[in-house]
Amino acid sequence: MTGHATRLFALLAILTLGACASPPKNTGNSCAIFEQRSGLFTDWRGDAERVSAEFGVPVSVLMATIQAESNFKPNARPPRTWFLFIPTGRISSAYGYAQALDGTWDEYRRRTGRSFARRDNFADAIHFIGWYHADTSRRLGISRSDAARLYLAYHSGHAGYEREVWRKRPEALRGARRAATMAARYEAQLRRC
Repeated sequence: MTGHATRLFALLAILTLGACASPPKNTGNSCAIFEQRSGLFTDWRGDAERVSAEFGVPVSVLMATIQAESNFKPNARPPRTWFLFIPTGRISSAYGYAQALDGTWDEYRRRTGRSFARRDNFADAIHFIGWYHADTSRRLGISRSDAARLYLAYHSGHAGYEREVWRKRPEALRGARRAATMAARYEAQLRRC
């Protein structure tokens, strides 16, 4: 490859990776998300459909969970806590598209053998969500298409869901409503694209 071709290839790679590092422009439209994230180096729809086939969780529910958790921001984190003007940490270790906690992510990697999976990688994050929702369905008897209840178990953990801790957590209830609304919207959109 000539120097010019090498520089051009490097520029294209940087632009492609840079575009993937930011959230999609219209996170309320599944067709627009998949269109924007379809190309030479990425295929979010293919990733979502493979996970859906593997775990039996509808694509719309998988995508609604990500939308409710991180709004498709790859490096999303909970806000910092502060003492006066000094940052003292974060309220949890949640990170990435799936907002998976360190311990839960480690368990996922151990149980699935996906030791190199990253929370800021869409394909890995959506696989994690499919795995978690399928596990939730087996453990708690929640339908794999019930976006609201799956979200409550996702947000509160399996034991927390059983203890109904989500009843006292407005953010969990808001997230469940949002996940259910978005899953229904995404499902309708996916039939047209």
